[in-house]
Amino acid sequence: MELASDFPPSTRDDWRAMALAVLRKSGADVADPEAHLAVATYDGVEVAPLYDAGDLAGATGLRPGGRGWDVRQRHAVPDPEAVLGDLENGVTSLWLALAPQDLPAVLKDVYLDLAPVVLEAGERTGEAAEVLFGLAAERGVRLSGNLGASGTAGGTPELARRCLDEHPGLRAVVVDATPYHDQGAGDVEELGCSLALGVAALRALTEGGLSVSEALGQLEFRYAATAEQFATIAKLRAARRLWARVAQVCGGPGEQLQHAVTSSAMMTRRDPWVNMLRTTLACFGAGVGGADSVTVQPFDAALGLPDGFSRRIARNTQVLLLEESSLGRVADAAGGSWYVERLTHELAVRGWEWFQEIEREGGIERAEPLVSDRIAGTRARRDADVAHRRRPITGVSEFPDLAEKPVRAGSPGGSAGDPAGPIATGSPSAPRSAGVLRYAREFEALRDLADAQPERPTVFLATLGPVAAHTARAAFAANLFAAGGIATTTSGPLLDPAGLAAAFTASGCAVACLCGTDKLYGEHAEAVAKALREAGARRVWLAGKGGYEGVDATLHAGCDALDVLRTTFDDLGVAR
Repeated sequence: MELASDFPPSTRDDWRAMALAVLRKSGADVADPEAHLAVATYDGVEVAPLYDAGDLAGATGLRPGGRGWDVRQRHAVPDPEAVLGDLENGVTSLWLALAPQDLPAVLKDVYLDLAPVVLEAGERTGEAAEVLFGLAAERGVRLSGNLGASGTAGGTPELARRCLDEHPGLRAVVVDATPYHDQGAGDVEELGCSLALGVAALRALTEGGLSVSEALGQLEFRYAATAEQFATIAKLRAARRLWARVAQVCGGPGEQLQHAVTSSAMMTRRDPWVNMLRTTLACFGAGVGGADSVTVQPFDAALGLPDGFSRRIARNTQVLLLEESSLGRVADAAGGSWYVERLTHELAVRGWEWFQEIEREGGIERAEPLVSDRIAGTRARRDADVAHRRRPITGVSEFPDLAEKPVRAGSPGGSAGDPAGPIATGSPSAPRSAGVLRYAREFEALRDLADAQPERPTVFLATLGPVAAHTARAAFAANLFAAGGIATTTSGPLLDPAGLAAAFTASGCAVACLCGTDKLYGEHAEAVAKALREAGARRVWLAGKGGYEGVDATLHAGCDALDVLRTTFDDLGVAR
């Protein structure tokens, strides 16, 4: 059956011609529409506006089976009831960031032969492993999951040997690339660092007496999944391809076990309900990308420890994608997509180059300065995009709600809504947001500052002319100021400079912003700005572009919103 038989055939040149016509009609002087519309990722990978079969060169060829994935929930509080509730309602494995002494109580009623357990105990991994081994011996069962060792820590080869001898379904090492992502790394950097970490673990395990095949079988890789679903899909597919190459060179089996965790860096504290959408997209990308296990972070994770409701939403996100959307029944759903295959190839090539660069420095530990500098550069580029709102964050830098009611995450141990408390502890029971440089952090810091004032900082909007003339730019200005927690008050539809100055004085504000059309600005902006100055305005902004006497600066799409907000705080006398 020819699905496109009723449509006339078209070529890439046909598309280019039509795109060029539209671009030129809009006034753009463009010779190559594909080059004009292409965008680059933070890793330098070019994303084209159009792909066809010619882009399939270098496709990965690796296709995960349609077996679904393991629904893995993380617990950072020793709450047996919460753990059992998750297992009874769709969770299939446990990720326990707990102290060793808490494990017996938490796992008391858990069937360890059925539910895989992944440990996260940091420097106390050896102790936690011994407790888990002891519980398995008491019950006469074999364990599955992962002990959570770093791979290069002392005693790891001994743990791995014990897994091989006593619990064949249990692995010893987690190769965790998410800390690089949390500090701002791009996808290529995360991939290259994960390979370097994995190779370092292989060296440590083989030097400790394991064969290459045994060592490869003791590793599980952890990656971040973001709301950029295609990038997540391609990253996971590229990771399998890259690790298969490492294994081939080492002379062992190349299958990579993957654990995807929804990104901590993309989460917001403001309007956290939007995080449900972000984590759903991330989970979708992880599932389609072929992750073996997925952890969806609760929507209030950036606020502290989650409560029962947020944990339920997190696990149900996965259950719905698996059971109702049937994502797990399709083998490599993105396979054959010209775009995804090409993106997979580009990430793999650049990831391998970055891995080689790290290895030339002597491995991941010796390359730490190089890695830090490169990630800092990527982070700076992303931060600039966030500041200029080229990378908008819904509910924070775009469409903020100054009247939103605060959401407080909680736990059996009490409220965890204060990010200066449990988030900053760094202990095994801390939320995963510890040490994360979230994309929204600078805007949210200004929101916190505004909320802490006795009265909310406010800017006066001098709305020129009728409602239809000023509404668009007034809404733009109000949205921008609200991103920093600054309220706005309007003058109403006025043009008279004296009337606008009187309204400004009555508002009690110290900063004003003109909002109107370019035509009205040409006729009235300078007179109004002068009147506002005489009425005591410390700064006069203008929503739009253009230079007018008496106007200090302009607000427009693509301006540095953070700089505007910080300047406004200074003008309002709010100490930062």
